[in-house]
Amino acid sequence: MIPGAPPPEPQDLTRVVDRLGFLYVERCVVHRDANAVTVTDERGTIHVPAASINVLMVGPGSTVTHQAVVVLADSGSSLVWVGERGVRYYAHGRPLSRSTRLLEAQARVVSNPKERLRAARLMYSMRFPGEDVSTLTMQQLRGREGARVRRSYRAHARRTGVPWDRRNYDVGDFLASDPANQALSAANSALYGLVHAVIVSLGCAPGLGVIHTGHERSLVYDIADLYKAETAIPVAFDVAASGSLDVASETRRAMRDRMHKESVVERCVRDLATIFNVPDAIENEWADVIFLWDPVRGRVAGGENFDPDPGAEDGSW
Repeated sequence: MIPGAPPPEPQDLTRVVDRLGFLYVERCVVHRDANAVTVTDERGTIHVPAASINVLMVGPGSTVTHQAVVVLADSGSSLVWVGERGVRYYAHGRPLSRSTRLLEAQARVVSNPKERLRAARLMYSMRFPGEDVSTLTMQQLRGREGARVRRSYRAHARRTGVPWDRRNYDVGDFLASDPANQALSAANSALYGLVHAVIVSLGCAPGLGVIHTGHERSLVYDIADLYKAETAIPVAFDVAASGSLDVASETRRAMRDRMHKESVVERCVRDLATIFNVPDAIENEWADVIFLWDPVRGRVAGGENFDPDPGAEDGSW
């Protein structure tokens, strides 16, 4: 026997749709008091019912105790270690979802050329509201997206008065670029970190992209591209125009605030379910059911003995 109270059954937990989305904490101690998570800093201690949150995002300067992790795991809540306000993704515990429904839908879309093209067109349509892209080829879509991004760069350069030629940066030498390109690199990095944290918390595979492919963060780049024009590009030109001497830090702070204002976390969750054509996946992700694969029936119930002669011995597992 394992000592202690048994963890609650999934059906006894608060539904995901009824929980708080993501709770971010930093520079504090995360501990446990009964079935609540406690967050303590110099201002005092607050109690958060563990089963009321989907994901706890742990920022810099935080200490998380063993008992805090236990109560979060028992409550079906996930932990993600991130940079300030989620602008960098470092690691995560178990996925938020017990169901692999969203992950299976992702794999199905990525491995079926027809479904993948549908999803890609859908993602491009999100960037071109009001336009019909249903008949465009991937080459045409890429060209239209490239023109859209260049227009956005030029528009924000004119708005802020920042000199702009083209996107130009050296991955190995951040300071080799001009301030606008430095800020764009920092802003994109911040956006990638937050999107990455959401993807893994939902149990999706960050390496299985729809438009991007062949990289461990392909899906991260796919989803982040949906929000760049509203977040990373305007923030980067604002920071470049400010004349800041610490472009990277200033950009990260500005992106923190802009991503919160634009509800990027909530939109990312909703958009992933839409792109992979499982609109109710988030509401049903706590279904704690295991099936067995069958090539004809698709799936059959797990936890059963399928011995054709069950009378030979006890047929239960």
